Amino acid sequence: MNFHVMTLFPGMITNAMGESITGRAIKAGHINVNAVNIRDFAGNKNNNVDDYPYGGGAGMVIQAEPVYLCYRHICENIQKRKQCQETTGISGSIYKNIEVTPGVRVIYLTPQGKTFNQELACEYATEEDLVFLCGHYEGIDERVTEEIVTDYVSIGDYVLTGGELPALVMMDAISRFVPGVLNNCISARTESFSGNLLEYPQYTRPAAWRGKEVPPILLSGNHKKLAEWYRKQSVIRTALMRPDLLEGAELTEEEKELAGKVAGYGK
Repeated sequence: MNFHVMTLFPGMITNAMGESITGRAIKAGHINVNAVNIRDFAGNKNNNVDDYPYGGGAGMVIQAEPVYLCYRHICENIQKRKQCQETTGISGSIYKNIEVTPGVRVIYLTPQGKTFNQELACEYATEEDLVFLCGHYEGIDERVTEEIVTDYVSIGDYVLTGGELPALVMMDAISRFVPGVLNNCISARTESFSGNLLEYPQYTRPAAWRGKEVPPILLSGNHKKLAEWYRKQSVIRTALMRPDLLEGAELTEEEKELAGKVAGYGK
């Protein structure tokens, strides 16, 4: 998986993605993160990429041309990599007039987009390359987003100072579905939102802590009973905390009855 991020603050991306699980995945070669500074394509001595909005209004707007040139730069590199994968021993000079048609998905992080979720994370993880466009100020010139953006995505109904944090959230979630990123391949299949259910409660040693005991079933070693307990707890937790998710979950009649009782108790 190759992540390409068009941003005014590349350090935010590389620093955060270089830590923890994603950092290890980068070192192992499971994912690659390429943060590209839009200012590098400003075309002026001060590297300014914003200007006043036509029609007036507060704030500034990121100009179309630097964003487009940044996008072209990323596309050209994607094409070069793909051709290099197919052909060996060819000089890089043949790429000077390369046609930019990689068919890559470009995700614009905006509150106006569809809400990101686990299903989308799984879908995006099947792509070889993803480009994230991080806005700032009052936004980006509409003409360039119309030209290059394929997906408009939001991480929630609130406004942030820029698109870098949403991009990081999405890359982290997507990375968990990339083979080799998680040490435990079961994790991505059993965590919250899998099957529209929240994850069951987790416990670790000691078995007794400040008068609270670990549920005895977890110490039993009976895998069949454990699986049943995990499922039941997921239904209960979802009914209590996110009953809206249950509409999309496949439940048995017994589980529906249980969820109804729990949801009614939580009201």
